[in-house]
Amino acid sequence: MNNKKILILEGGYNEEHEVSLKTSAEIQKVLRQNKVKFKKLRVNPRNFATKIRKYKNYICFNALHGPYGEDGQIQNILNKNKIKYTHSSAKSSNICFDKFKSKKIILNNKILTPKSIIMKIDDLDVNKVIEIKKKFKKFIIKPNNSGSSFGIQIVENKIQFEKFLEDINIFKTKFSSHKKFIVEEFIKGKELTVSTINFSNKIEALGVTEIKHDKSFFDYQSKYSKGLAKHILPAKITKKNYEKCLNLAIRAHSLLGCKSIARTDFILNTNNNKIYFLETNSQPGLTSVSLLPEQAKFKKISFPEIILNIIQNTT
Repeated sequence: MNNKKILILEGGYNEEHEVSLKTSAEIQKVLRQNKVKFKKLRVNPRNFATKIRKYKNYICFNALHGPYGEDGQIQNILNKNKIKYTHSSAKSSNICFDKFKSKKIILNNKILTPKSIIMKIDDLDVNKVIEIKKKFKKFIIKPNNSGSSFGIQIVENKIQFEKFLEDINIFKTKFSSHKKFIVEEFIKGKELTVSTINFSNKIEALGVTEIKHDKSFFDYQSKYSKGLAKHILPAKITKKNYEKCLNLAIRAHSLLGCKSIARTDFILNTNNNKIYFLETNSQPGLTSVSLLPEQAKFKKISFPEIILNIIQNTT
């Protein structure tokens, strides 16, 4: 390990820029403690393809989150330059980041997921929202290609529906950089998440966490601000449902082609006791409030072990 040269890719200049810097800071601590040589590169999509050419002999630790870093684009550039990098391949990253695409694969493998449609942001107007309301009654609308609950809008009652209709143009302007949106039926229940690792050619699920928070959903602020969300680990669900979540997360990790680490989110519908797949994150956060390090600790796997194993499992 000590003879390996690591280049930490951080930043990304997107909505998850600050989270990426926090992830990078945690990785740097581990590498310093283990006397692993590293450099860091603040990634700017405009010049990354040129800048990366100077680092041919490095292993890139991809500490990026969100568009460009997590969606296969940066992985494709690294592939072209024959530079090794952590986490999943370009193809797998692209699939996981495309919510509709990943749900299709999950659905084709007979795993429950909320009903959904894909639409262009330009097609979103009052008539379209009324049509969606008739189809789903209660629904969630969010960018199809984004992470960390960015841009989610929930409509589950008359007040929220009327407010969304009123603010539709504000919503479109705010998220105009996202061309496609996924509209999903809203299922109320327990929000559950499972981290998975694959460090020895065997996918292992670390645990099931129930996420409780004061807001109507686990939004970006709740995810990355200490004290805004309560993590219940192990989740207080039946043993059968707990095991089912672990197995479904392992299946999702495999079906979506993830390597190294991933985290899959579910909703447990408390009315029908069914578990629904929501999405898989191929580059889960590694900050001090992130779920994967917490679940690893629960399984008696230290944070440095996770980081060093991610590096060992580069492609």
